[in-house]
Amino acid sequence: MTDVIDNRISQCFSSLKKEGRKALIPFVTAGDPDEETTLAIIAGLEKAGANIIELGMPYSDPLADGPVLQRAAQRALAAGMTPTAYLELIRRARVQTQLPLVGLVYVNTILQYGWEAFGREAAEAGLDGIVIPDLPQEARHYNGKPLSPLPLTEIRLVAPTSQQRIKNIVSNAQGFVYCIAALGVTGVRKHLTDLATDLEPFMATVTRYSACPTALGFGISSPEMVKDIRHLADGFIVGSALVEKLEAGINAGSGITPAMNFIQSLRDALDQ
Repeated sequence: MTDVIDNRISQCFSSLKKEGRKALIPFVTAGDPDEETTLAIIAGLEKAGANIIELGMPYSDPLADGPVLQRAAQRALAAGMTPTAYLELIRRARVQTQLPLVGLVYVNTILQYGWEAFGREAAEAGLDGIVIPDLPQEARHYNGKPLSPLPLTEIRLVAPTSQQRIKNIVSNAQGFVYCIAALGVTGVRKHLTDLATDLEPFMATVTRYSACPTALGFGISSPEMVKDIRHLADGFIVGSALVEKLEAGINAGSGITPAMNFIQSLRDALDQ
């Protein structure tokens, strides 16, 4: 199972590299506004040019998320999304797509479900990788015992503020390194100047210590922005800007189409 999981993500980046292309990695909150719409969004994202899809498990206290993603989490929780429903959604999504699926799940959700049980069932459902934003590499302990590796590709987060920790974080990374492009919580940054000012040396440091593919996320919000920074990473993660457009489109009665057009515009920008 682990080899298959590793291969789905690594093969994606390998194929894109051979084609001279970048990975487009949209993020959506599972169950926002409901499970059926989430499945339609996943299908739409693939059609619009996504290469990997990140599915967030909604959490009541998402420390890394800004207002847009907090609202999405609240809508999903109100609609009945639970860890069990999340895993079932992954199973259903896997039937309709072979794109790599990466989960974003807060550590307390996994521990409450059962660390080993969640990892095993997520892998069986078809999840390829996982981001645990509130579990630093140095804190992988629970009740005084080290947490065992999950049977998933664990995606590591690294930020410009990681400084001397960067080497330790990215060494032996798998899948891709999630590089944080803007300080603070998630959210749309309207201008390139709103991103971290030291992205160039930051990314150079990451690639110096790891041969793993890199993906920039947090604040990526427009085709113009990805054009300007596409040379810096192997992939780009777009969350708040997408979720904001999904929220607006659904509220206005135009559905998911405007958001899918936005993803297509990012795909076009990355391919130019």
